[in-house]
Amino acid sequence: MRESLERHQVWIYFASVVIGAVTTWAVAGTERLEALVNPALALMLFVTFLQVPLRDIGKSFRNVRFVAALMAANFVVIPILVLLLLQFAPDDPMVRLGILMVLLTPCIDYVITFSQLGRADARMLLASTPLLLIAQMVLLPLYLAAFLGAEASELVSIGPFLHAFVWLIAVPLTLAALIQFWASRNITGSRISDGLGLVPVPATALVLFLVVASTIPLLGSAVGHALAVLPLYVAFAIIAPVLGWVIARMTGLRAGAARSVAFSGATRNSLVVLPLALAVPGAVPVLPAVIVTQTLVELLSELVYIRVMPRVGRSFEAAEETT
Repeated sequence: MRESLERHQVWIYFASVVIGAVTTWAVAGTERLEALVNPALALMLFVTFLQVPLRDIGKSFRNVRFVAALMAANFVVIPILVLLLLQFAPDDPMVRLGILMVLLTPCIDYVITFSQLGRADARMLLASTPLLLIAQMVLLPLYLAAFLGAEASELVSIGPFLHAFVWLIAVPLTLAALIQFWASRNITGSRISDGLGLVPVPATALVLFLVVASTIPLLGSAVGHALAVLPLYVAFAIIAPVLGWVIARMTGLRAGAARSVAFSGATRNSLVVLPLALAVPGAVPVLPAVIVTQTLVELLSELVYIRVMPRVGRSFEAAEETT
């Protein structure tokens, strides 16, 4: 069953996105499903972490070249790309604020799942999540001040970032580590761990359904603003992973680690930023609509990435296996 789920996972995820979109038209009040997104994310990340040998995370964290490439891609190269894209954005300050808030913050949650599905080195990416979180908390206000003015930087709070890290990274990671420890010493724990190996694909499908079903209604009367930023997000989804891959290969990373940098560069922290955006005075409906549009583009892009990324760098992998 696990092999069957993994073999058909892209179609399962695509169906989840479609069903989530259809549900918003057929059922009223689907925005209330937003309360279930974080618990579903925590479940998805827990079963994802369970598939990653957590005992090797310390070794991954000591890979200085990987950390350097990851930080350079997310906090030097990607901001330059965002600044260029911003030149084609509408003049509405709220639209520009939404673009910057979502595109300048690298994902710390479901990027782990998608990177693993795309044959990237999920362990290295997982080990680097604290650095990514701290860096974006410190740098986002600075970027907003530089790009929009000092007033915009004052709209950023660290609360949503810390909440996301505790409940979406720290708690699921701790539980996964406990299960792995139990499984290594007890047959019952091993069987439970094996059984949970069936859950990642359904859990990811559930997250995709909930995100789509709960966020589309937020577009509301701001559909025009959403359509205006759509081409920018599509361009970002195409260019960002390429830049991440190039930076990683320039630093001499192996193919798996390079894919991780590419995934990180392309995947943004929209689910964490959205509550932050909703707290901005006068944000509704424009600011959440701008951010939700990026989320929808990104989810569809991830379905492409997990098919394309494993094929990227195969020649490098072949060379690496011979050395």
